[in-house]
Amino acid sequence: MSKGFLKSSIGKKFVMGTTGLFLISFLVVHCFINALIFFNDGGLTFNIGAHFMAKNWLIRFGEIVLFAGLIIHMVQALVLTMDNKKSRPIGYEKIDGAANSSWYSRSMGLLGTLLLMFLIIHLAHFWVKSRFTGLPGEDANGHENLYAVMQETFKQLWVVILYCLSMISLSYHLLHGFQSAFQTLGLNHAKYTPLIKKAGVAFSIIVPLIFAAMPLAMHFGMIK
Repeated sequence: MSKGFLKSSIGKKFVMGTTGLFLISFLVVHCFINALIFFNDGGLTFNIGAHFMAKNWLIRFGEIVLFAGLIIHMVQALVLTMDNKKSRPIGYEKIDGAANSSWYSRSMGLLGTLLLMFLIIHLAHFWVKSRFTGLPGEDANGHENLYAVMQETFKQLWVVILYCLSMISLSYHLLHGFQSAFQTLGLNHAKYTPLIKKAGVAFSIIVPLIFAAMPLAMHFGMIK
């Protein structure tokens, strides 16, 4: 893959699509591990999953790749936004974007910024503690008790509200980004594109809904 291609508009969108699909795959894994809290067994099953994620060398290496992909995704999004603005001289007649696209497809920059702010807070709440500062004690199986950190964190109503609002942003971001990633990579087909669109809508609703259900369930005592 040449540098000229990567610097081109198509190349930048290709990188955006590739990193976007990688981040989507991460969401699936992360959602599955976190959903283990719904076993409602005092966090024992969840802590097993969290322990595996923290100690497995392949997962740890994947975290490095994930952060690299996330940074590249954000940088490319910023570059594409700036390129789009440069390609529209001030003298152009104003066009009603609402007539040709949805508001969330025109607000990917804003939605992405909100998600970045949420990610920083989320990492401070859980990732930093599990990887660097240590967790408070162990559970009945002798695993580090990340579940206890979740319980303590989600006692705070403002945190629960923040997470839920962030999941709404994630839902809209995915609603455009899921299908756009496939389209950017040229994975369009008369037979399969409608299926990809439906899968994208389902993914954009189900995954954020599961993520939002976790802090709500813990805060209101539905999970002990």
